[in-house]
Amino acid sequence: MPTPAELSAGELADDDGDDSEGGDELYEHHRIQANRKQELLRLDKFLLLRIPKTSRTRIQNAILAGAVQVNSQAVKSNYRVKPLDIITVTLPEPPREFKVMPEPMDLDIRYEDPELLLVNKPAGLVVHPAFGHWQGTLVNGLAHHLANLPTGRNGEVRPGLVHRIDKDTSGLLVIGKSEYAMTYLSNQFFHHTIERTYLALVWGVPAEAQSTISTNIGRSIKDRKVQAVFPFEGEYGRTAVTHYKVLQAFGQVALVQCNLETGRTHQIRVHMKHIGHPLFGDATYGGDRVVYGQRKGAYKAFAEKALALLPRQALHAKSLGFEHPISREFMQFEAELPADFDAVLKMWEEYANAQATS
Repeated sequence: MPTPAELSAGELADDDGDDSEGGDELYEHHRIQANRKQELLRLDKFLLLRIPKTSRTRIQNAILAGAVQVNSQAVKSNYRVKPLDIITVTLPEPPREFKVMPEPMDLDIRYEDPELLLVNKPAGLVVHPAFGHWQGTLVNGLAHHLANLPTGRNGEVRPGLVHRIDKDTSGLLVIGKSEYAMTYLSNQFFHHTIERTYLALVWGVPAEAQSTISTNIGRSIKDRKVQAVFPFEGEYGRTAVTHYKVLQAFGQVALVQCNLETGRTHQIRVHMKHIGHPLFGDATYGGDRVVYGQRKGAYKAFAEKALALLPRQALHAKSLGFEHPISREFMQFEAELPADFDAVLKMWEEYANAQATS
């Protein structure tokens, strides 16, 4: 099994992802000039040899996204680098080396032992430092709670993290307190043996009460701030598989259980939009407006009131199951719905009951 050091940064399990909220400006991270005796070599292989702590997949996706240019021109991965070619890599985040600063934080810890801890992350809390969020993240709070937390993989500053969830998604995260625990937990995510259950409120009721969505997911070619669906096992993006089941239907919305077989950025949000049922309140993927039902009258007023009460995607990491690094015992944990999600769910339930009896 691969250790954390062997997994690329792209293999950090996203559990429906992490918000990377950068601006429109691009920053040059690498400028490499091929020497005069450079033999013809594919661009992706050339960069893999020149850029430390990365993977061929990340390089190929960067090339496809237009982040890599040769002599100021966009090229494909199979471009052959020639002597004196100038290759640049630009990204939306400025290069920055920084130290995680411990910050006192009221963490909702659901379990802790010498090897790991489970935290119930509230919506609105960024998981780890990134562009625009260098402080006030869960990692800053963890650094305060655990002074000697491991510092992550491949030089990335992700103390103790083996997976992550979006800023505006609530729910459970497991944290490794030792390098061994991080390795053992990372392997379970890598081999998809972790059990993860999410609850999502979506617009409309899926035609199939239970199904599997299998596609590739990658950064959108049209808008690189969001993710998009691509052909399953195709050349672009990474394989993404989501199993869903409708738990309750309330006419214009439905409560859906999602189980992830993979963990790609925004996976559940992108997959549910792909089948025509964006998450309720999800501004990024079109769920922050009335999608199903009449856009007028009492219904519109009710739906907009519900949206105002939950001004984020209705997504909650409800349960997490894994094998303990030391005891090898399979451990299962659950976290109740947060108050705002629960309140909106009850609103829709009462509305649906009223409509049925009127």
